[in-house]
Amino acid sequence: MNPIWRRTRLKRPIPDSAHAELEDFQRLMTTAISPFAPEYFPTLPPLDGFTMATAEAGVKYRGRTDLWVLRCDPGTSVAGVFTQNRCPGAPVDWSRKALSARPDGPRLVVVNSGTANVFSGQAGRDAVKLTAQGAVEVFGGHADAVQIASTGVIGVALDASKVVAQFPDMASRMRSDGWDAAARAIMTTDTYPKGASATAMIHGTRVTINGIAKGSGMIAPDMATMLAYIATDARLDQASLQALLTDLTGPTFNSITVDSDTSTSDTLLLLASGAADHPEVTGSDDPALADFRQALRRVMFDLSQQIVRDGEGISKLIEVVVTGAVSNASADAVARSIANSPLVKTAVAGEDANWGRIIMAVGKAGEPAERDRLSIHIGPHCLATNGQPDPNYREAMGAAYMKQSEIRIGVDLALGEGAATVYGCDLTHAYIDINADYRS
Repeated sequence: MNPIWRRTRLKRPIPDSAHAELEDFQRLMTTAISPFAPEYFPTLPPLDGFTMATAEAGVKYRGRTDLWVLRCDPGTSVAGVFTQNRCPGAPVDWSRKALSARPDGPRLVVVNSGTANVFSGQAGRDAVKLTAQGAVEVFGGHADAVQIASTGVIGVALDASKVVAQFPDMASRMRSDGWDAAARAIMTTDTYPKGASATAMIHGTRVTINGIAKGSGMIAPDMATMLAYIATDARLDQASLQALLTDLTGPTFNSITVDSDTSTSDTLLLLASGAADHPEVTGSDDPALADFRQALRRVMFDLSQQIVRDGEGISKLIEVVVTGAVSNASADAVARSIANSPLVKTAVAGEDANWGRIIMAVGKAGEPAERDRLSIHIGPHCLATNGQPDPNYREAMGAAYMKQSEIRIGVDLALGEGAATVYGCDLTHAYIDINADYRS
């Protein structure tokens, strides 16, 4: 497994305050906290150019925050990628257009949980517009440049009045160190808040990258219900920022799956305030960005792994590595077929090294594969090769390995140089319980 997965299992004692917070969220979300949750939220330092506040708007939840506003100083560059689902929500339609706006004032991000404001007709579109207008009246800026996201139940229009009513009080409480509160406010079925931070050097100046995300179910990003926000004080133009984000989304957020369902609301934003004291970088391939690119990838990968570690009902993590494909795209399709297969996922949950289900998932992917050339591994064990069971494999080997909490499935197609890795989780009865009760 990638070492960053292990890094999140901290061994330090949990402070009493952290225990209380975890217990509060477990009670509110009525879901056991994922066994792969980090023991507490990481330190995300304040970033010059960004202030924020959260509030309890009562969109759906009671007794917890469900609204976050991020105010970005004038001159902030914004890049984004959004869901490829053909039935996106009104917030996604609005935010796609807002991405190209060039306001001379502050940029705003407004996120609510409780309703996704998707498939809500004109009422949903009106709610987005009223939210944007209400935000700029209080925080400044231009309505057509406000980035808006909603997450929660589909088919319920957002009551914008509940959101807008919170803005004046939030404006009086804006601060630069509220990333942990922000991560909690955007949660839905998540069992823990997700955050990551890193630093990098650009032209000899240290810059910081902070990121938060939410996601637990309806996760198969194609750019789950996935929202992610990454901010930096680096000075990059919008084109460079967009190129970096688009390039790094593939091996991070687009390489995870919980249940194969691409949300109607997926949104990933990267914002650069330009507050750092270094010359502006205007090309994503500029050598000065080498360290920044690596740090940004670490943050994006870390957040994506935290999402899959919080998969609804999770009991085991799965890493699927496919090699020897005719292309990287083909390898990715095969890996997704395996990671998304209900039969593979339930076999892992049941600690059954049933390699026949893996063979099935390879074949149904519709990609080039030759039965008598490929090989199947689970962990260090070769289970099948050259169209038949490996003569050295014994069921006891697989049974012992499957008791681990992190399972690695390897497939070598022996057809070419294509390779891909996809991260997922098992499928348990708890997933059914969570989603059967989601609206009630």
